Amino acid sequence: MSGTECIHGFENGLCDSCFPKAVPVKPVTRASSPSRSKRVPGTPRASSAKVPSLSDQRVYHVTHISNLESILREGQLVAAASIEDAILDISSPLTRELRESAALTTGEPVNRYVPFSLVPESTSWRELRAGAVEPRWSDAARTATPTDFVFLVSTVRALGEDAVLADGDAAASLTRFATDETAITRMLGNLRSDELTDDAEVLIHGSFAFDDVQLVGVASDKARERVKALLDGASFKTKVAVYPPWFIQ
Repeated sequence: MSGTECIHGFENGLCDSCFPKAVPVKPVTRASSPSRSKRVPGTPRASSAKVPSLSDQRVYHVTHISNLESILREGQLVAAASIEDAILDISSPLTRELRESAALTTGEPVNRYVPFSLVPESTSWRELRAGAVEPRWSDAARTATPTDFVFLVSTVRALGEDAVLADGDAAASLTRFATDETAITRMLGNLRSDELTDDAEVLIHGSFAFDDVQLVGVASDKARERVKALLDGASFKTKVAVYPPWFIQ
């Protein structure tokens, strides 16, 4: 099916259902064999699954569907510090304050960057689906349902050379950052091998052109029709795919 569109609207192997990832084959051991030593953190896991290169690594930005009209009107995703139009903000005042005061190694505050996650099943998205009870979420986030959100999917390649990788919440005090290709590749490899990608963020300074969004993932056919109407009205041809597994609580 490679290179063709699946029933969910994806193409080029993006669908995890129609294009399932290879499952690692566990070696068979005899009962009398000595137990294997534990893996040392940072060393690669044995797996038959193909690991995408840095440039092909998918990235995901989740936003409330009501924010799409503003995003499409601007033609870009804009960092929180530069947002002027009224949007549905799912971050609490505390979170906004922390991301305004925390700075990257570049010296710029975190809120001047557009954030993406490395995986659809990120920690923040799990919290939102579970009711957003944590202090970092706003009342609007708590009243929203998972199907009210959309995924904007792209790749590290599309983010460009100025992308910054954070190995956790970008506003957390112990988070480390990688700013050049060599450091990003090394950090990404460590995050993958230790299965720590859930909290990681990829950041792009200022804004990110919507033209570089390759796919909008939605929860239902109704949401797909709504998004397609918004895209058509703004003259964007971005593919819209219904993929319920991303939205199930």
